[in-house]
Amino acid sequence: MGIKVKVIKTEVVAPRQPWSEHWLPLTNLDLVVPPIDMGCFFCYKKPHDQMDMVDALKTSLSHVLVFFYPIAGEIVPTATSELEIHCNYRGVDFTEAAADVELWELDFYNHDENIGVKLMPQEHHGVLAIQVTMLKCGGMVVACLFDHRVIDGYSMNMFTTSWANMTRSQPPSLIPYFDRSDLKPRHSKHYTPYVANMFFPLSKLPLPVSDSDNELDLNQHSRISRIYYIKGEQINGLRLLASENGIIRSKVESFASFLWKITGSFLEDSGHPGYMCNIAVPVDGRRWLSEGEGVEKENQMAARCGNVFSIPFRGIRAQDLVDMPLSSVASHVHELSESAATKEHFKQLIDWVEDQKPNTLISRPFVVKEKAFSIMMSSGLRFSLLGKMDFGWGKPVFTSCHVPTTRMDCHVMPLASPVNGDDWIVYMHLPKKQLDYMEARAGNVFKPLIAGYLQQALNPKISRI
Repeated sequence: MGIKVKVIKTEVVAPRQPWSEHWLPLTNLDLVVPPIDMGCFFCYKKPHDQMDMVDALKTSLSHVLVFFYPIAGEIVPTATSELEIHCNYRGVDFTEAAADVELWELDFYNHDENIGVKLMPQEHHGVLAIQVTMLKCGGMVVACLFDHRVIDGYSMNMFTTSWANMTRSQPPSLIPYFDRSDLKPRHSKHYTPYVANMFFPLSKLPLPVSDSDNELDLNQHSRISRIYYIKGEQINGLRLLASENGIIRSKVESFASFLWKITGSFLEDSGHPGYMCNIAVPVDGRRWLSEGEGVEKENQMAARCGNVFSIPFRGIRAQDLVDMPLSSVASHVHELSESAATKEHFKQLIDWVEDQKPNTLISRPFVVKEKAFSIMMSSGLRFSLLGKMDFGWGKPVFTSCHVPTTRMDCHVMPLASPVNGDDWIVYMHLPKKQLDYMEARAGNVFKPLIAGYLQQALNPKISRI
């Protein structure tokens, strides 16, 4: 069904107590992110107590921006073409809207048509835009769109949970840390060819190469977003298949392996048998950069707001992926993640980026190539947003991420289910033909997120399906 949304008011919410205006350079780990946006949204039932929820959100937003002041600024180039955050306290674009739909009627499966272009902010002039949409039932959707060059998923979680805390008159979940000194290159820079091959300068991107011999040109084919749920028993089944000889793979590794393998099958069956199939798995560097430096350093890195991740990737021919048992694919995924899980890896990455300035970079597998297809899988399971995003009127009944339709990279993110702790919600931004293929070939795993599933979160008395 089509949703009609009426914009009631658009304004800019600025920090309540601005600091002195200044410039904050992007770190070397910020520079591995191209100019793209990412988003998230949270859905709430009607509160039991009558309150002005929108005013409460705006007031607490002005307070939380005092702590997260770079988010209230703008990215600007310097005279040498390097990028900095101008902490000018411009503020955050805030839209108040109303939709002619009940919460239980929202179609999350067809994300783009119903959520992406109706309930998400469409653009922003600074780092962040927010849209709060009131629903017919008295519920609401809180949606955020961030400039990815300023924050990563971890930082987005830190900001949104702090905003929720401060709406309830609680302190921020963490006081963010913005000092740049610990992300500077070493005096004697050193990096291996492996690290130097992970990213590519945006300014040197080659022109797209069209696969004229096949009607499905994967590098040019538009992406769409759909949301699925996966039952806990299916996840456990994949883990069983991915583990062997006493080596137990994690649920995330097992799912990433299945995603990689079925993508290889899709390439084979769609007439791309010679294609290289790449998977990229972001690794958070906060733990590794503080390794061996004591509790104070660990706490600083845990509060680090910005981009602190690497994106190791690996490519295997589609036909080889099809022939591999899932346990062998899982071994590759495990080795891939482990390759970046060291302090030295992140130090080398910081050193290498220094030699690329002022270039902005992009993960190498997403550089358009002939006969290659790439997919990124990042996990949101550790963020526990369902339990932390209480603005004062209860926990969200649903939350997910958002990738704008203009983005041509392929992105998959599993998150916790609001219905059953063993289930997952999986957001997918992929070519439509690939999503249709996955539903047809693995419909027992990928269940479209329709209203019937979420009604259990809205009404716990409804039996589980």
